[in-house]
Amino acid sequence: MNYRHAYHAGNPADVVKHAVLAFVLQHMTRKDTPLRVIDTHAGTGRYDLTSDAAERTGEWVEGIGRLWGKDLPEPLAAFLDPYLDAVARLNPDGRLRFYPGSPEIARLATRPTDGLTFCELHPEDAETLGNLYARDKRAKVIEIDGWLAPKAFLPPKEKRGLVLIDPPFEQRGDYDRLAEALAQGHRRFATGVYLLWYPVKDPAEVRRFHRMIAELAIPKCLTIEATWRVVDGQRLSGAGLVTVNAPYTLAAHVRAAGQLLWDALNVPAGRLLLSGDAS
Repeated sequence: MNYRHAYHAGNPADVVKHAVLAFVLQHMTRKDTPLRVIDTHAGTGRYDLTSDAAERTGEWVEGIGRLWGKDLPEPLAAFLDPYLDAVARLNPDGRLRFYPGSPEIARLATRPTDGLTFCELHPEDAETLGNLYARDKRAKVIEIDGWLAPKAFLPPKEKRGLVLIDPPFEQRGDYDRLAEALAQGHRRFATGVYLLWYPVKDPAEVRRFHRMIAELAIPKCLTIEATWRVVDGQRLSGAGLVTVNAPYTLAAHVRAAGQLLWDALNVPAGRLLLSGDAS
């Protein structure tokens, strides 16, 4: 499959991924010491929901479109607040048009003393990303294969950091590469926080990926998997995040918000499953 960000920006998978990212960064920035965010497959940074790519799929309507401007119940509202705040800051007139990708959420969530490293292999996307952050002295935009990032940029000079590995799954073997990237990154930077995104389409491949992650035996590893339809192997039915060293409160917040999120998204078949141990 090919999961290019522009076509899927703001869909239910993005809601979960970006809500977790914003939540984790909010907690990490409570400590005074600087940190670095490394996004290995950064895309273009932000997305216009009126663009041809977004309108071609219309997936955002079933994601952020169903949360925007709504009075959400607790504890869902508290969990989503850092994420929805980032969306709101891109749309100050109250009309939902722009959607923040992971780099933009990282930029908005971090402080002047923090660092940002954004990797993007596609030349046009890398150019767009570079232009977007040209005036942000904290940001380094590097046109590089994101799979090389763990070896190239870890450990960061700040000694604290979050690594987001969010590939488009353009090639066969990306589940294997994802597991290997975590193994390599953790060997170099064991105290780092890791978020690894993966699609849920082929149930056999997902189960094999789960086994690969389990065999790494990395402590404080929690998997969050969201599905919104029956996983039949024919279409994207969900997405997951493997987290390492995330705040210990993350699991409780996700569990408390889970069913309320699906209710807000109007997805009766939605499920949010957690496995592993974040403590």
